[in-house]
Amino acid sequence: MSLKQQIDADIKQAMLAKEQDKLRALRAIKSMILLEETKEGGSGELKSEDETRILTKAVKQRKDSADIYRQQNRADLLATEEAEIAVIEQYLPKQLSEEELKEKLQAIITRVGASAPSDMGKVMGVATKELAGQTDGKAISAAVKQLLQ
Repeated sequence: MSLKQQIDADIKQAMLAKEQDKLRALRAIKSMILLEETKEGGSGELKSEDETRILTKAVKQRKDSADIYRQQNRADLLATEEAEIAVIEQYLPKQLSEEELKEKLQAIITRVGASAPSDMGKVMGVATKELAGQTDGKAISAAVKQLLQ
C-alpha cells in the first residue's frame, strides 16, 4: 500500500474516531503529497524517497513552529504542533539513536576517506542521502563535526 493510500485510509479512521489533531496532520500530509504529484515536471507517482522527503519536511516545519511557540509561551499552539509531529513521525522510517547515527557516520567517513573538518562537505553529501528520513540534518551535521575533530 502506498503512502497516499495509507493516508487516505487513516483519514477515514480519524474522521470516524473524531481525532481532530490526527485528522489535521493527515490532511496536511495528503496536501503535500498531492502538490508533489501535480507539480510541473512531475510524473504523478512518488517514489519512496520522495515520500520520506515530504514527511521529513512536514516534521521539520512543525518542529520549527513548535520552537517559536515555545519561545512565545503559547502552550495551546505548541500542543497542537507536537500532536501533529507525533502523527507524522508514525509514517517515517525508524529514527536512529545517537549511537547508531555515529556508527553509520563513522562508516561513511571511512568510506569517503575524510580525516579533517575540511572534509565535512564530502561526508554530509553522502550522509544526507543515505540517512534521509532516519534522522534530521542538524543531528547529522553535529555528529559529523564531532567525529571529524
